[in-house]
Amino acid sequence: MAKQEQVLQLMPPHELKFRGPFTEVVSSELKLKNPSTKRVLFKVKTTAPKRYCVRPNSGLIEPDSTVVVSVMLQPFDFDQNEKNKHKFMVQTMFAPDGPIDNQDQLWKDAAPEALMDSKLKCVFEPGAMDAAQAKAENTSMNASANNDEGTLKAVSGRSLQTSAATSAESVLGKGVAGEGELRRGLDTSHGMTDEMKRLVDENQRLKEEGIRLRKVTMADSTSSQSSIMPTRSRQLEEAKPLAGLPSVAIVLAILILGILVGKFLL
Repeated sequence: MAKQEQVLQLMPPHELKFRGPFTEVVSSELKLKNPSTKRVLFKVKTTAPKRYCVRPNSGLIEPDSTVVVSVMLQPFDFDQNEKNKHKFMVQTMFAPDGPIDNQDQLWKDAAPEALMDSKLKCVFEPGAMDAAQAKAENTSMNASANNDEGTLKAVSGRSLQTSAATSAESVLGKGVAGEGELRRGLDTSHGMTDEMKRLVDENQRLKEEGIRLRKVTMADSTSSQSSIMPTRSRQLEEAKPLAGLPSVAIVLAILILGILVGKFLL
């Protein structure tokens, strides 16, 4: 079954406009007219219930009668560049005959095909103060952007100059360091040459000293041997007469012993 068309006449029919400044509560009126001969139940819903206060948000409209709904937007920080997605929906259905004790229960028991609805979008119109504030903010943002761009260029320029100076100093430093290393290398080379020359001279001196010491030692040895040999000869000559004494004594002792033995035997 096709959905029923909205029986109520809405004024405004498509948009709810709110004019700033939005630093305080801003109200907009929505008129609901019932041109039919039946009573109509209505309910007002929104996609941003925390941002709006609706009075009344539901009720009963008698035939050929009108109800004014006040929609109050709560204060907030308005941003002209922010896209607004707030919407309202007016939902309606025909009320049964007789007294109505509980409208909420009627809404719960209503068949989907019995419901009618209309949708409205919210439009924020900045007031003079908001427009001036927005303009000032835009000007400030543009100035800030220009300042940032200028600052960025200045910083970039200084960075390039600093980088160039650093590069030059680095090159010069490397050149000076290289020259210093070369000088130190040459000094080291000269020092090693001098040290090698000194060692060669020391080695030559030691060789000459060794030769001299060997000559002195040989001379001393020769003179010592010459002085020892005459002394030895004299000792041998003096010992020769003494060396014959033991032999004579032995011969005499044998002779005496022989004589004694002979006499004893005889």
